[in-house]
Amino acid sequence: MNSKYKIAIIIGVLLVVLSISITSINYFVSLNNTQQQLKNQALPLSLDNIYTEIQKHIIEPYLVSSMMANDTFVQDWLINDEENYKKIENYLSAIKNKYQMFTTYLVSNKSKNYYTQDGFIETMTRDNPSNNWYFSFKQKSKNHEINLDFNKNLSNSLIMFINYKIFDRDYSFLGSTGVAIKISYINDMLKTFRQKYHFKVFFINKDADIVLSEKDNFKYSSLSEIDYLNSIKDDLISKESKSFEYQVDGKEHILNTKYIPELDLYLLVEAKTEDFLVHVKDIFYFNLIISLFISFFIIITLVYLIKNYNKKLEHLADYDMLTSLNNRRSFKSKLSRQISIHQRNKNSLSLVFIDIDDFKTINDNFGHEVGDKVLIRISNILKNSVRKSDLVARWGGEEFIIVFINSTLEDSIVSIEKIKGLIQSDYLLTELAGSDITASFGVTQLKEKDSIDSIINRADQAMYRSKRTGKNKIESI
Repeated sequence: MNSKYKIAIIIGVLLVVLSISITSINYFVSLNNTQQQLKNQALPLSLDNIYTEIQKHIIEPYLVSSMMANDTFVQDWLINDEENYKKIENYLSAIKNKYQMFTTYLVSNKSKNYYTQDGFIETMTRDNPSNNWYFSFKQKSKNHEINLDFNKNLSNSLIMFINYKIFDRDYSFLGSTGVAIKISYINDMLKTFRQKYHFKVFFINKDADIVLSEKDNFKYSSLSEIDYLNSIKDDLISKESKSFEYQVDGKEHILNTKYIPELDLYLLVEAKTEDFLVHVKDIFYFNLIISLFISFFIIITLVYLIKNYNKKLEHLADYDMLTSLNNRRSFKSKLSRQISIHQRNKNSLSLVFIDIDDFKTINDNFGHEVGDKVLIRISNILKNSVRKSDLVARWGGEEFIIVFINSTLEDSIVSIEKIKGLIQSDYLLTELAGSDITASFGVTQLKEKDSIDSIINRADQAMYRSKRTGKNKIESI
């Protein structure tokens, strides 16, 4: 591992661990909240919604049945020995059409005749099992009830019957009347709860028989057939609302119950917890991917910044900040390699030491800012006047150094003459200093046993000889 990227990697690992930890914590918190919301809010609310929906459909039929039972026309017709069947047929037909009931009916206690909007249907007898509802209702103390039943005379579908007792003015029992409505809306409602809300809804009676469930999607007729509910069926049959939790094939389920007094049935709503956690898991994976993406983006950004920062540090370590030329340390390192190459290949190598003449006077007269501009301008002239293979460096202050690779002393002097003329004739330098700026040059050839210090010292001596003999000159040793 590259030591300069250790910090980025450590920060990256911490970010990834932190992202995964925070996302996981949020996931488990969301799981718990979803489970609690399902148990304490969604299921109870669904129970109430179903109950309210049923009540809404029962209220009007209840009122119509009550009105029929208290209608003096009906009472008088029964008291008068059911004269003219057509009258009661028309009456029941009018009620059916006005309130859009599935059917309307009346049973005379005296004759046991059963009438609907279609007229006389049959005479009720205790021997006929389909007539038991009437004789059972007659014996009950309550004046009205609701039955859910199949009736061959009405249709081969589940019908809700709302029965009301009819009494005369002396409160003598005259018979029973009421309406019937199809409850297909309940099947649609149960289907909606399953498809949209993932709830399984069904109704049971006090014998744990499943009397109402979604058609074609519920194969059981009794809780006794459902192993995981059979063991708690006695607890389910309670007029108190309850909540149960259990496992089915390793999956957690929640079931809430509610007693519906109007139907004398128990409403059960079951939910598989897993169905409600899918979106939580999707959010978890989405957040995890986003967190990891952000973490990796930060890591890549850090690596990029560190890489650039290190490049800047390396540049500062090897190059002069003002002129962007090689600094002394970098120059010596590169010169050492060139000397090694020369010793192997016997190539020519010349070194030039350059010092700007009277630079102190420029600083004193015009300030260091102008002095810096002069140094920058001269460094540009030097860079543009040598080959890419040559070395140019700022040695320090106003001193520069050049190494001409594969260049004899004579060829190097020719190049230096050109540089010397460019410096002296540069209009920008003249403008900065108010007069021509010149430089003194000392050049030497690399010898067989030269070291870095020896060749530099020799070029330095040559440069000082140029200074002593009038400046703006080239001296060689």
